[in-house]
Amino acid sequence: MPHQSIPPAHHEDWMLGPFVREDALNPCLGPRAASRFFCPIRGSEVDWEAKDVFNPAAVVRDGVVYLLYRAEDTVGRFAGTSRIGLAKSSDGRRFTRHPQPVLFPDHDAMTMYEWEGGCEDPRVVEAEDGRYVMTYTAFDGQLARLAVATSRDLVQWQKHGLVFGATEGGRYANVWSKSGAIVCRQEDDRLIATRIAGRYWMYWGELNLSLATSDDLLNWDVVYASGSTSELYVVFGPRIGQFDSELVEPGPPAVLREQGIVLLYNNKNSGQFGDPALPANTYAPAQVLLDPHDPRVVLRRSTAPFMIPERSYEITGQIGDVCFVEGLVPFGDEWLLYYGTADSFIAVASA
Repeated sequence: MPHQSIPPAHHEDWMLGPFVREDALNPCLGPRAASRFFCPIRGSEVDWEAKDVFNPAAVVRDGVVYLLYRAEDTVGRFAGTSRIGLAKSSDGRRFTRHPQPVLFPDHDAMTMYEWEGGCEDPRVVEAEDGRYVMTYTAFDGQLARLAVATSRDLVQWQKHGLVFGATEGGRYANVWSKSGAIVCRQEDDRLIATRIAGRYWMYWGELNLSLATSDDLLNWDVVYASGSTSELYVVFGPRIGQFDSELVEPGPPAVLREQGIVLLYNNKNSGQFGDPALPANTYAPAQVLLDPHDPRVVLRRSTAPFMIPERSYEITGQIGDVCFVEGLVPFGDEWLLYYGTADSFIAVASA
């Protein structure tokens, strides 16, 4: 099957891309039954990535692409606990896996937030001091909460708790929160968290896109609507009658470029109020351009997705009709985009 790229009419000069699927190699990562891990909470071995492998973060370190990906086992109340695995590649397309997960539920201060749903959907950026900062979803089976961890080598991770755990005395500790995409700048193959107006910025949320700011990348303050101390600022939300009609949420870390902040975002098509040209519940990613001086302000927004589920592995799986972008890296003279397909595999596209 030939490479598929977005129609030229859908691509504008401020966007990243157009992205071309690497059909000869996709899916580039999938479930593997042979991977065994001793789960410290269960007290027994589990096939930690046997069920599904999807929704990866990506980092380039010393000329090598690293994926930190969500992997599910096959046991428990939720038919699979999620853990974060690690794989690396010298060409960004063919990956070798680390044998054990690198972030997982354990007997620690996060157990009550991570068990037994697990650790889900990582996004990773580099800090000024060389640390890697991961935002991920801690899921206890009932409530999703954004959490943060750091590492020097991408293998050993230190958990720092909930992103909003200390915000306003814990006011947001038990509020549903997901998908933390931190604003970065590009330096060669690195995406480094960058301050705007003296603060770090993060897009987050699942339904509407919200904002948070931080001094240290670990503890975050929510951004409120003008004049309010309780209503979250909404950067943008779903659009009735369009492909992003049911929900929107951040994709990979946002990239500060000359034209502005470019954010690739995920979305869901409503069956009742969405785009009739797409199946109900389709996830088809799009892009938005935000003000480089004021990350609250939308300058441009896609009128169509830049990728729609078309390949068999994107259409059929744990949840069908899903292209969910989460990993984006500059690599040599190209951009590599990694995305979850049907919540079952990982694929790569290049630009």
